[in-house]
Amino acid sequence: MRVLIADKFEDSGLEALRAAGHEVEINPDLGPETLGEALASLKPEVLVVRSTKVPAAVIQSADGLRGIIRAGAGYDNVDCAAAGEAGIPVANCPGMNATAVAELAMGLLVCCDRRIPDQCSELKAGHWNKKEFSKAKGLKGRTMGVLGVGAIGSALVKRATAFEMPVLAWSLKSDEQSAKSLGAEYVGDSREDLLNMVRRCDVVSVHVGLNEHTKGMCNKAFFDAMPEGAIFLNTSRGGVVDQNALLEATKTRGIRAGLDVYDDQPSQKDVAWTTPVTGAPGVFTTHHCGASTDQAQLAVAEETVRLINVLDREGRLENCVNESKLASTAS
Repeated sequence: MRVLIADKFEDSGLEALRAAGHEVEINPDLGPETLGEALASLKPEVLVVRSTKVPAAVIQSADGLRGIIRAGAGYDNVDCAAAGEAGIPVANCPGMNATAVAELAMGLLVCCDRRIPDQCSELKAGHWNKKEFSKAKGLKGRTMGVLGVGAIGSALVKRATAFEMPVLAWSLKSDEQSAKSLGAEYVGDSREDLLNMVRRCDVVSVHVGLNEHTKGMCNKAFFDAMPEGAIFLNTSRGGVVDQNALLEATKTRGIRAGLDVYDDQPSQKDVAWTTPVTGAPGVFTTHHCGASTDQAQLAVAEETVRLINVLDREGRLENCVNESKLASTAS
């Protein structure tokens, strides 16, 4: 099969694809403005992307495309509806980056509690300020609420309990028994259950996909329900958070935040960019790099290779996330 990879990809994955007889073209510099031209020129049967956006206009440029693979868990950078209307299945690689994202969430949590980046900045500026930073609540015994207990949320629960933190779990796809098996207390799946849980939490960490049910779910009512001085973590998608509400909560209620994702983050990989929330006091930020560890990318590459081989061998794309749209188009 002819495969176009429009992002960085592990060498081991490239070698495995070529060893299986696939023709591979990789161009990590492609973006939504140039991807359509590349599809029209190369006519690949499979498109693989990580962060590169694949809008409807790009999909309409595809001829003979049999599948789009998001080399990661989230797939909101791909217009799945447009792909479905064009008869193109979209797949993801769920769970492959769970450990990496959970690790970053714990890192952001420690940063929020101990203000590590601020301490580094002071020392690099030549200022010894032990009096200012000798104040932290610590994590042991503090209650964490986890929104979404899929692969990433489950991995985070294990790490939080290792820090001796009681964990509450809210999830649309979980139940009391599965939460208990992780050592967490399941609180329910309704909006009321969510707000009641948040009121009990010293830390809240978000691990849900972005869809019509979760967009903006962390709004003013959500942050008003959090105890003053609590910590908010988001390593899922920026769109689940009302960033203006979060910004206000940091200013008026002392909410600290650890963020890896932003509602208005750029699609380019290296560009000047600012957003108000990143400059707020008590907010610690990273570059949507939760899945960017060698371990995670090797696992994602291996799963991507497997998906392409199954498609080639059996004519079906596993882990399809737009199957309902494909079915409605077919009917």
